[in-house]
Amino acid sequence: MQARTDARPPRPVVFGEVLFDHFPDGAAVLGGAPFNVAWHLEGFGLEPLFVSRIGDDERGREIVGAMTDWGLDVSGLQRDPQRPTGEVRVALADGQPTFDILADRAYDAIGPDLAAAAAATLPAGLLYHGTLALRGQTSRAALTRLREVTGAPAFLDVNLRPPWYDRDTVLAALDGARWAKLNEAELRELSGHGGQTGAAACALAARHDLDAVIVTLGADGAIWSDRQEITATAAAVDAPELVDTVGAGDAFASVCIAGLLRGMTAERILHAAHRFAAAICRIRGAVARDPGLYRRVFGDGW
Repeated sequence: MQARTDARPPRPVVFGEVLFDHFPDGAAVLGGAPFNVAWHLEGFGLEPLFVSRIGDDERGREIVGAMTDWGLDVSGLQRDPQRPTGEVRVALADGQPTFDILADRAYDAIGPDLAAAAAATLPAGLLYHGTLALRGQTSRAALTRLREVTGAPAFLDVNLRPPWYDRDTVLAALDGARWAKLNEAELRELSGHGGQTGAAACALAARHDLDAVIVTLGADGAIWSDRQEITATAAAVDAPELVDTVGAGDAFASVCIAGLLRGMTAERILHAAHRFAAAICRIRGAVARDPGLYRRVFGDGW
């Protein structure tokens, strides 16, 4: 993890799933978008509080060990005596991966009271969450409590995984957010706008009273839009030594959060986010265990 600085912003609170991806070759990789984001924010020295729930099992203990080794605060990590730790089974169909996200996992039952207690005294600057953990009613209630307790503005990282999302639930989450990040297909799904991407992003921002909608466009880069216009754009950064793209979107989101907390401009955030996502694509897996990577990407001025 990166050394702390004296001029720290308020801490981010990260809410949602932590899980293991199980591959056909027997490999099991620790992940989950919120977990990956929390990991990166720790690498940036921002001391996130990660609020999630794990099973009372070997995988859960592995998660605690990994978080402790990296320096992540584990006080928001709940233990479930009945439900197992989150799991995704990855298969290959015609060379393309398919994902079986197993139901009734520990992160589907994040306890509202425990979540609120973990964040009660925290100077929270931002609340990050995705959409997968919203599939569980108990976890949705926990997110509501976190919003109430922290009073922090929310950053919604949209990740629509059929059949594990309800459109009305996601739209309600947009109503409760200040910023939203999503890809172009998700923008079309949620905005119902058939026009240009920029116009659709502005329409979504206006409808849900969002300060910004950040749309990732793959090889075409990304745009940052407010309710009226596109305010910043950035081209994607090539990754000539590409290893895999696992977690690139989570890396991108983590820089957006860090930049917002640091008061950076939208244009600078987008460029930095692309640089970091490209760096993650040059290593195996979704997170880096090399503290120097965070310093090398952003430099001492980050």
